[in-house]
Amino acid sequence: MDNQRVFKMAFAGVYPHYVAKVEKKGRTKGELDQVLCWLTGYSPQGLAKQIQEKKDLKTFFGDAPAYSAQAAKVTGVLCGIRIEEIEDPLMRKIRVMDKLVDELAKGRPLVKILRS
Repeated sequence: MDNQRVFKMAFAGVYPHYVAKVEKKGRTKGELDQVLCWLTGYSPQGLAKQIQEKKDLKTFFGDAPAYSAQAAKVTGVLCGIRIEEIEDPLMRKIRVMDKLVDELAKGRPLVKILRS
């Protein structure tokens, strides 16, 4: 898939899939929001505003108040691609978000997901 096409996807379109994924595995929307807020620096209200305003992923990450420095510790393979080898900074942020959602859905403890 073309990166520009991914960057134009609305976060509001992706978010319900994340919620369904984690809830299907016994986690909560609150836990998902906590992970997303930790990653981006948004408050829960700020996150809800991004969803309500249907911001695209480029804007979602561009407007993020404080992207977590700890996100650099997120490594591994997602869709056959090693996260730490992704050259485009925005695509790496999107894939880190995907990886964190996967970890949450797989039952990993929040303290480990948040790299505390």
